[in-house]
Amino acid sequence: MKQKMLDLMELEKAFLKKHLRVGGTAVDFTMGNGHDTAFLSKEVGAEGRVFAFDIQPRALVSTAQTLEKEGCLDNCTLICDSHSNALSYIKEEICAGVFNLGYLPGGMNKQVTTLRPTTMQAVKAAISLLEPGGGLLIAVYPGHEEGRLEGEMLTEYFATLDRKRICVGCFKIVNSPTSPFFFTVETK
Repeated sequence: MKQKMLDLMELEKAFLKKHLRVGGTAVDFTMGNGHDTAFLSKEVGAEGRVFAFDIQPRALVSTAQTLEKEGCLDNCTLICDSHSNALSYIKEEICAGVFNLGYLPGGMNKQVTTLRPTTMQAVKAAISLLEPGGGLLIAVYPGHEEGRLEGEMLTEYFATLDRKRICVGCFKIVNSPTSPFFFTVETK
């Protein structure tokens, strides 16, 4: 019997499920086509709330279609704004959040990507919003230059955080340096 290779998406969802709870508030900081938004919506349930951000109107349309197709509850707020402005919209603690940095999957313009200054601001905001025991998953795509630089920036930043308050992990495929990788951030 052939062994199955490690599936990054399975690991990411397992991490997020550990932090998501019915009635909680979750955030998709980079909604893209809405697959993470739909996942979060189902996990927090009717009593929960999901905020989702993207700067591209096309992402909001695509996400709304995904939510409808997936039969998601009416618990999502789709916001056409930068994730760096999250604190202007979210006033409560969050149990979990997810970032998929880079560009809109299937998008026509791959020049429109997440950028280091706004990503850093959004990540800091996300950490400040985490409830005790909350978690963030941040997927990085180093196959393009800005993605590589975002990964380096986040690695340097996370190394400065107080281990007694926040635990940060990183999962990379070591023998494939341009493959996506992700950070996990958990509050104590």
